[in-house]
Formats: sequence, C-alpha cells, structure tokens
Amino acid sequence: MILTVRLTPKSTRDEVVGIEDHAGERVLKARVRALPEAGRANAAVQALIAKWLDVPKSAVRLVHGGKSRLKQVEVQGDAQALSRLIAARVAMSRDKS
Repeated sequence: MILTVRLTPKSTRDEVVGIEDHAGERVLKARVRALPEAGRANAAVQALIAKWLDVPKSAVRLVHGGKSRLKQVEVQGDAQALSRLIAARVAMSRDKS
C-alpha cells in the first residue's frame, strides 16, 4: 500500500495528526521533530508510520518525495487490513481533538 504523507519537520513532537485535503487529494498529515537534513526527517517519518501502524520498520519505506514535504511511503502488508487500521487510527485522533 502506498500512503501519501504531508510531513512537517522540526515539530515539537512526532505524531500523525490526521487526514487533510491537499491539491484535491486526501493525504495523511504527520509531524516529526527531526530536521530535514541528511535524510533525518525521512527516516523519522518512516519510523513514525511503522510505529503508528504497528508494523516492523522494515515494512515501511520512502518511495518518492525525499526532498519534498509531500512523500509517498510504501507500507508492506494486507492493504485491506491496513486501510481499516488507518481509518480507525485517524478516527481515534479526531476523537482526541
């Protein structure tokens, strides 16, 4: 499964904020503390997505957008199960707001 993630580096904490519309596309919005230099923010978003979805770090990899805020992240696993999990996690984050 490929997720489009809009990343904000240099944040106060690592978190997945929810889903937002970006240029007509629904994207996952995430923040990481890492600086956007030497691949640190990219590594941080991969680790964040892995933790958020409860999958091994090796199951998550950046496939596009290494130097952009808009990233394509591949998550290996059952796409339907991952979709349900993402929907549930986003709903939980909305309930906390």
